[in-house]
Amino acid sequence: MITLSKIRDLDLSMATSPGRNLHLSAASGLVFADRHFYVVADDEFHLGVFDVDDSRPGTLIRLFAGELPDDTEERKARKPDLETLMQVPPCAGYPHGALLALGSGSKRKRRRGALLVLDAQGQVRDAPRVIDLSALFLALDDHVNGLNIEGGFVNGDELQLLQRGNKRDGRNALIRFSLSALFDLLAASDDSGHIAPLAIHSVDLGSIAGTPLCFTDGAVLPNGDVVFSAVAESTDDTYSDGPCLGAAIGMLDREGKLLCLHRLDRRHKIEGIDARLEGDLIRLHLVTDGDDANVSASLFGATFPRP
Repeated sequence: MITLSKIRDLDLSMATSPGRNLHLSAASGLVFADRHFYVVADDEFHLGVFDVDDSRPGTLIRLFAGELPDDTEERKARKPDLETLMQVPPCAGYPHGALLALGSGSKRKRRRGALLVLDAQGQVRDAPRVIDLSALFLALDDHVNGLNIEGGFVNGDELQLLQRGNKRDGRNALIRFSLSALFDLLAASDDSGHIAPLAIHSVDLGSIAGTPLCFTDGAVLPNGDVVFSAVAESTDDTYSDGPCLGAAIGMLDREGKLLCLHRLDRRHKIEGIDARLEGDLIRLHLVTDGDDANVSASLFGATFPRP
């Protein structure tokens, strides 16, 4: 079992919109770069930026124009559902790489993303570029039922995505694309491209009290192994939330073979993960989604032995 240690709440120096709480509540993706934690929340139009070295409230970078309604159900219907945040390596037009936030793809309104260029110090340099990711998700509609992408990362020469199952359909999957196909998509001026996956690997993570463990995010280690978070959330579809019955951290190899799985000591709904190799230990940073706008998301730390 992995023991979590709370580091901080994800409180903010200013609200994402008038009347909103001074915190992120539905943290869903995490990247650690240049002494900063970058966090996306699935019910916001902003990226949160938090300093590693102190506990001052975080700042915001707007990703999309407009405002979301405060009503919970209306907000759920209109939110971009940003479930993934990944670091893109240097490529044409992005000499120092970029951050890429992705929607889940579970509905057509959730098939866009935001690209943020990084400078030589790993800090966000320019205003974000909004990207239509329809070509990426349309390529998956023919292969995946109940599409719900919850994690993504660059693994060597591949883009890899994690498909999350649910109580009705507990099938998780590691989906592999050519990295060059992602670069082509980022360079395209419209959504007319086509990206076919290289492979899709089903992954069975078992269950807790009859509810399947399903992917919520992932990060890659230098050798290509994938560290992932998973929760057993009692919900039958890609839209509704449900109680979290437990959570786990595990590892896959590059082709989706399960290497290990460890339960967490608390039933937190872990939705974002960063993993670093330190000798024989894997050091984790994790963010939570409380499924309640009045509850702040939190950042946790943990370690576990490298298998």
